[in-house]
Amino acid sequence: MRWAAVLLLLLTACAPAAEPENVLRVLAGSEIKDLEPLLRRAEKEAGVSVRLTYTGTLDGAEQVASGRADGRLDATWFSSNRYLSLIDGAQARLSTQTKVMVSPVVLGLKPAKASELGWDKGPVSWTDIATAARDGRFSFGMTNPASSNSGFSALVGVAAALSDADGALSAGQVASVTPRLKEFFSAQRLTAGSSGWLADAYARNPGVDGMVNYESVLLGAREPLTLIYPGDGVVSADYPLTLLASAPEARKALYGKLAAWLRTPAVQRDIMTGTHRRPIVNGVPLDARFGSVPLIELPFPNRRGTADELIATYLNQVRVPAETRFVLDTSGSMEGDRIAALRQALIALTGADTSVSGAFSRFSNREAVTMIPFSGTTGPPVPFTVPERDPGPVLAQIKRFAENLDAAGGTAIYDSLAAAYERPAAPGHYTSIVLMTDGENTDGSDYAAFESRYRSLPEERRRPPTFVVLFGESDAEEMRQVAELTGGAVFDARETSLTSAFKEIRGYQ
Repeated sequence: MRWAAVLLLLLTACAPAAEPENVLRVLAGSEIKDLEPLLRRAEKEAGVSVRLTYTGTLDGAEQVASGRADGRLDATWFSSNRYLSLIDGAQARLSTQTKVMVSPVVLGLKPAKASELGWDKGPVSWTDIATAARDGRFSFGMTNPASSNSGFSALVGVAAALSDADGALSAGQVASVTPRLKEFFSAQRLTAGSSGWLADAYARNPGVDGMVNYESVLLGAREPLTLIYPGDGVVSADYPLTLLASAPEARKALYGKLAAWLRTPAVQRDIMTGTHRRPIVNGVPLDARFGSVPLIELPFPNRRGTADELIATYLNQVRVPAETRFVLDTSGSMEGDRIAALRQALIALTGADTSVSGAFSRFSNREAVTMIPFSGTTGPPVPFTVPERDPGPVLAQIKRFAENLDAAGGTAIYDSLAAAYERPAAPGHYTSIVLMTDGENTDGSDYAAFESRYRSLPEERRRPPTFVVLFGESDAEEMRQVAELTGGAVFDARETSLTSAFKEIRGYQ
């Protein structure tokens, strides 16, 4: 009996702590991070502690529709449920939806550029914007439609307006409007995986004239922007806080309290003041900064196949093509499971991952891909170019390259990263660099030498951001310095997987 009691105590000590009774577990898009200060008040004022888990739009939709969110989470909070609602079986996973706020996706331009184009004085249509883009009269940034709702909403809005569709877009209309979309997106100079990161990238690139982004992000930009509300319509986010059908009764009650609190006039005013989003509750007057232009909502695809076709068309035919340089640690410390994980992550990008998010994160048609493996020295660059048609053979070549990666030797991180920056950019491409390492630098130049070398490069060579993947025992502080220096970002694969990190980075390339 004594040993049984001891065993019970040990099992109890090792068991995961139960969630407090007042916690509501919410799967959310990164767009609502700016609500965190407000949500901290919800525990005191509404009796609900909100625990947020962030994910990308498509990944989140897959989690919910597949049932993987059931039992782990109680609600979702994406900027829109439109794509999620198109997935077979998704509606059965969802219960009550409460719209919390509104933000249309529009164009923001530097005031001087808006004045030059005459768009600060009278009505402007998406056709006007597309014509000016085609003629090279302005440039803009936009998020990736495969990873961010603001980019997807912008793509849907532009396609619907340029196709003159009377109702929801069809696959045939996507095909017919593709040449015009290509003209529009020829002016895109920045991409990103989230609307917030796009705003930061725009601030670092003074040569870009504007952004297509949420109204809320544009109003909160560091430098004032002139907002252009196309007269033929927009697609707006309405941020539905959505209860999962699988949530237990106690969590349903918490959901009801939180939803009611978020729609109180005082909280609606705080949302408007603090996040630049429009209140959704009647009776809360709009601030003057939102202007008086009425919002006309453009039709959204009513079939998932059409939505997926539109995203695929953007990635493979319409957008400015990507040039991606992978600087890959193949040192001795990568031997075993780690090199196997690297092989798997790269193979997933060749189309082996058949999930929706996997399909949209594969190497795109027209993309230039360069692999730069390194150990104690920098390995020879191995270039690939995915053709516009029939990408299969080149994707198979990249897969074979990944399968043949081996691990041995030291770790020359900075010499190898410098080699990536010294390569000339592919003309007409958007270039980025991925640095993956599992350890500290042991060979060649150090971070200080790399920084000096980087700063001495011509501006066009310094332009590509570096997206750093933390893995194993990599020096997190130095890797953050690399990302900050180059205008990139850090992705932590120590808690998830290399495959997940590589997929997430694809939204920024």
